[in-house]
Amino acid sequence: MLRVADQGPFARTLVSAMKHSEYFRVVAETESEAEAARLLELGDVQFVLNIPADFSRQLVRGERPAVLLEADATDPAATGPALNALRAISLTVLDRDLEGALAPLRAKDGPIDFRVHAHYNPENITQYNVVPGLMGVVLTMTMVIITALAITRERERGTMENLLATPARPFEVLAGKILPYIAVGYIQVTLILIAARYLFEVPMVGSLPLLYAVSFIFICANLAVGITFSTVAKNQLQAVQMAFFFFLPSLLLSGFMFPFRGMPEWAQWLGSVLPLTHFLRIVRGVLLKGNGLLEILPEQWPILLFTAVMMTIAVKRYRQTLD
Repeated sequence: MLRVADQGPFARTLVSAMKHSEYFRVVAETESEAEAARLLELGDVQFVLNIPADFSRQLVRGERPAVLLEADATDPAATGPALNALRAISLTVLDRDLEGALAPLRAKDGPIDFRVHAHYNPENITQYNVVPGLMGVVLTMTMVIITALAITRERERGTMENLLATPARPFEVLAGKILPYIAVGYIQVTLILIAARYLFEVPMVGSLPLLYAVSFIFICANLAVGITFSTVAKNQLQAVQMAFFFFLPSLLLSGFMFPFRGMPEWAQWLGSVLPLTHFLRIVRGVLLKGNGLLEILPEQWPILLFTAVMMTIAVKRYRQTLD
């Protein structure tokens, strides 16, 4: 994102160089500092480049104008390479413009003084990013696997006939399989938060009750995936294999292992479908940024939609097993 107060040729050259690099993509421009801070807090932008109004005048005078780069440093792996690339760009980007009488302005340290403000994780501590993300990874792995075995275990043990003989509807049976594991999920959330606070000293700026409330939606989403696999698989081995086929793409495409915006566009589209991608943004936003309900709302509805779709498929597949 750009906040450009100087429309001179030097500022335009710097902006153009960023747009043509492989590390940056300009998604918005604004003149409002509050709007830039809001988008940075929501996670809609990774960087905000602030070019002052007197940028060109200071550059011509040889004063090395200061350019402020604000970064969302909740993911150090994403910000580190990009910041290094920007510093490298600044050293040579104005060489064509600084010719003739302006050639002496090519200082060894570069004609521009870049000042970086790393928000939410100024020291680039990796555990601030990894530990909160582990909450989503652990919930995805455990919730999907244990529920994937629910119906297939009944079928292999020969107790499926007892369920078919009861007047319970398919949705009621599936809900009964899911509800006990919600408590298991909350126990895992609590243990991870305790470890994050007292072992890894992860800051918890936001509301923990809000995080617990949002975790319910994510737990239900993963349980719905597991119960869907359970109605499709013919045995427990197939159910576990399906669970891992879901878990691995979630791990790779959610932004936990690799920076989300650094992945190819098709991978970002696939990752946006997975609930883990949105839950990671929610957890990091609440713990590190202090986001409230309104800030995390755009990340909640994709999880709700995913849960509804998976539960619908599970109910329909369960009806087919009644024959």
